[in-house]
Amino acid sequence: MSVQGASVEALVRRLLSRERGKPALKPNKPLCLKNQVTNRRPEKGEATCITEMSILMACWKQNDFNNTLCSKEVSTFYRCIENAQAEREKAKNQAAGQGGRLLPKQANKLLKRYPNLSGEI
Repeated sequence: MSVQGASVEALVRRLLSRERGKPALKPNKPLCLKNQVTNRRPEKGEATCITEMSILMACWKQNDFNNTLCSKEVSTFYRCIENAQAEREKAKNQAAGQGGRLLPKQANKLLKRYPNLSGEI
């Protein structure tokens, strides 16, 4: 038995209605918003400068871990790290100035100041 679009909505409406006493679908959690959000950490970015690091380690291995012979690779690796940190700071500044999304700490502060209604919707 297949149920089409409009009839699915009618079936759900009938299951949620109180015409037979109690509704057939009972929510397992209260239908109201909480007064706090979870503190999630921002997603970790992908690893940077892996190729430069592997080239540096290969150079060290070939030259018995002598830094003077691998100075070009060392400087390339440090330059890559500086560029990655500058990009991370730039992205962080853009995200902080971007509107529309709050950090969990900011959202919790606002929810404490303006709590939700205690009753269900």
